[in-house]
Parts: sequence; structure tokens; C-alpha cells
Amino acid sequence: MKVCIGLSGGVDSSVAALLLKQQGSDVFAMFMQNWHDADATLHGDCEWEEDRFVAEMVARKIGIPFYFIDLSKEYRQRVVDYMFKEYSEGRTPNPDVLCNREIKFDAFMEAAEKLGADMVATGHYCRREPLLGEDGKLIIIDGQPQWRILEGTDPNKDQSYFLCQLRQDQLAKAIFPIGGLTKPQVRQLAHDADLPSADKKDSQGICFVGKVDLPTFLKQKLLPKEGNVVEVFDAFYASNTEYSFMKETLDSLLRVPGEARMITGYSSEDSGGASFNNVSLAGQAAAGNDFDEGKVAAVEDAVLERLSQPLSYDSIQFETETYRSGKHHVKKTRYKENPFGKIVGVHEGAQFCTIGQRKGLNIGGHKDSIFVISTDIDRNIIYVGEGHTHKGLSRSCIKVASEDIHWIRQDLEMKDGEVRRYRVRVRYRQPLQDALVVKRASGMYFLFSMPQRGISNGQFAVWYSDDGEMLGSGVI
Repeated sequence: MKVCIGLSGGVDSSVAALLLKQQGSDVFAMFMQNWHDADATLHGDCEWEEDRFVAEMVARKIGIPFYFIDLSKEYRQRVVDYMFKEYSEGRTPNPDVLCNREIKFDAFMEAAEKLGADMVATGHYCRREPLLGEDGKLIIIDGQPQWRILEGTDPNKDQSYFLCQLRQDQLAKAIFPIGGLTKPQVRQLAHDADLPSADKKDSQGICFVGKVDLPTFLKQKLLPKEGNVVEVFDAFYASNTEYSFMKETLDSLLRVPGEARMITGYSSEDSGGASFNNVSLAGQAAAGNDFDEGKVAAVEDAVLERLSQPLSYDSIQFETETYRSGKHHVKKTRYKENPFGKIVGVHEGAQFCTIGQRKGLNIGGHKDSIFVISTDIDRNIIYVGEGHTHKGLSRSCIKVASEDIHWIRQDLEMKDGEVRRYRVRVRYRQPLQDALVVKRASGMYFLFSMPQRGISNGQFAVWYSDDGEMLGSGVI
């Protein structure tokens, strides 16, 4: 079997190549360049040139052939252009997910096959296993053997999320040699083999572009346009009919009558595999909402649809008034006080901001941090709230439209009317969250036990089984 390893110059793909060689595979390395423009990166230089140099040294050290391929045209068309489009429409895409689906396991795989590869290997921290029936035989659907993707052994480095859009035909040709290892073990293997990448830092930022200042990157195609930043006060939620509807609906779905939790606790996602507030998943469910499956199954489609929609803040309007100032009584104009909100600053374009964003807002005078809670692209307004527990940061229900549902395990596809419990994450490194998943003709609705923080349309929701198998994904 001939295997092509996608060698990036990092320690993970280097050790993956080393293991394949030690296992006796006929392996060759291929380095792909996907980006040319260094102007958008924070370093302002061509990091890929250094990465290629290290990758070549690693291949030479291991003793495997090395090839170079330029996929920058495909990357721009399939990943970067998609990013620009999504941000321009107020959504938050994940370029790494698209890069794996469209580039690494499509364009790159096609190029590897032309060089004689039977399989393509990468340095992802995840595991692939054949799907076997009760008789121990490989399950085949539509002539295609089925495969499972499971979380990586290292909870702090699991990268299965980034592979959530892969198809079975792509999985059939994929190998993940380090999925059963921890990062320290990978580093140790690299040191033991004296690989040039042993101490190389992990790459950061956008896949194959590097660490970037996102607004600067987006300004390559999206024009800046000054607009207002509106802070939303707590009084807005007390009088908002949609928020009241969500609260009353969630209350009615509880297994035991009571008040549903509407705000999540705060936890840094840098904690890796730890759960929110450092409690176990069982403790997390106890602290969240225990929804009754029967009640949820009986909810009308229109109610679920309404429950899944983010709140709109366009009802917060500001009227002006004139007044006289100073001893000369100069006539001036100001905004009347509004109990629901206040204009607290300006921004360069709503399309440059994402839900949950804290940095770069340049708004002072607050005790706690300020977060973006909503963006209005049409009116070019950013809405913000103060504090980690601001009501606008949390959502309890999201939807994945039917056309955006992608099942990795096609044999487990849900039927309309079904309700299941899955563990779900909406971003990389987020601890898995307990959710009731409802399938209707219009899509899948995810009702979280613990309200989720900073969710933005355009992100990928990914669902897992209790044993860590990734089952499917979809765009929120």
C-alpha cells in the first residue's frame, strides 16, 4: 500500500510520517502551498517557505521522497472566497473545516493519487475505525464500506471537529497515525528520532494562511464602513416579547415544572477537554435544564423554528433632541435616553465582528468586559453587552437546515419526528454539550441542556455519540 503523508513542517505530521515509515508503509511526503499573500499575516513574511524547508529536512531525515504542490488557486476559490462571502453576510465560517473537506481530502488527495497513492495520511489527532456489524463483518452501504471517526485520545488536542464534513469515500482513503497518541508522546517520539520539527511550535490562525488580524484580512475584499455600537441593557429582555416567549417555552418543556436556565456559566475553552465550570458532564446536565423528551417531541414546528432564531435588536431606536449648552446657549443635538440601550461607540464595519467577540471593540467605562451579542449587517450596527453572563450571549436552541445536514454515519440518519440525545459542540476545543436533537422536515433542532455562549450563524454544529464517535455535522 502506497501512502502519501501531507507533510506541513509541523511536529504532528512529521511523527505521522515517521510512524508510517516504521510500520513498513511505502510512504512519500507532499507539501502543499495554499497561500501566497503575506500582507494579511501578522508576521508579514512567507511562513510557508520556512515550513517547506523544515518539511524537506524531515523527509530527508526519515528517508522518504518529498514533493511540492501549489494548491493556492483551489484554496482561494473553495475556502477564502467562501470566507469573504460568509462574513459579508454576517455569518462566522470555519475555514479549517472547509480546508479539510475541499483541499486536504479532495484536491490534495486527487494530486496524491496521480502520484500513485492509495491512501492519504495527515497529522490530525483523531481515530478512524471500520464500521463492523454484529457478525464482525464490515458494513457496506451503496457499495461503500463504512468508517467511523472517533475523538483523538488526547482530550486537549482532539481535532475530529475539523473533519466533521468528510464523506465516507474520503474516509475510506484517510489515515490518522497519531490519533491514539497524546501531544507529549508525539513530542517525545520526534525528539527520540531527532526530527528537525521536534520543538516547532504549533501553527495558529487560519488554515494555511497563518495567524492574521481578521479585520485586516477581510479588508482585502470587504470595504470598511463606520457604524454605531449599541450597548443593550438588561431592561430590554424584561420587556421583549421574543425573549419572554423563549423563556415560557423552555419552562414548559422541563421534566419537572420550574424555571428554565437561560444563561450559561463562563468557562475558558482553553481548558481543552474540561467541562463548563470544571464539572463532570453528569454534573453539567444537573446544573442545566432537564427537558422532557415527550414534551419536546410534541412541540410544533413553528415553535421550534421561533425558538431557534437569534434575538433581533432592531426595535431599539434612538430619537434626537435639541438642547442649549454653555453660557452662549449654543444649540446642540443629542440622543434621548433609551432604557433599553445606548450608543457607546463606533466600528469600521459590522461584517468584521463576530458573536462573542471581546477584543478590538475599544469601548471603555465598564466594570466588566464588553462582548458582541449581535450584528445587523443591513443597518451596519453592532450590539454589545457587558459581562460574561449577559443575556444576549446565550442561546438554548439552534437549527441546522435540511440542506445543510451531513451525516458521516449514514446508517444512523434521523427520521422526521425523531428525538435523540447527542453530545454536541459548536466550535473547536469546546467541551461536548448535552442536547436533545429533534428532526423535522425543515431540519434538525438542537435544544441544549446548558444554554450555549457566543453562537453565530455560519458555525458548524457537530454531534457525537456517548463513546466519542463523530456522527454528523451541519451549518447553523
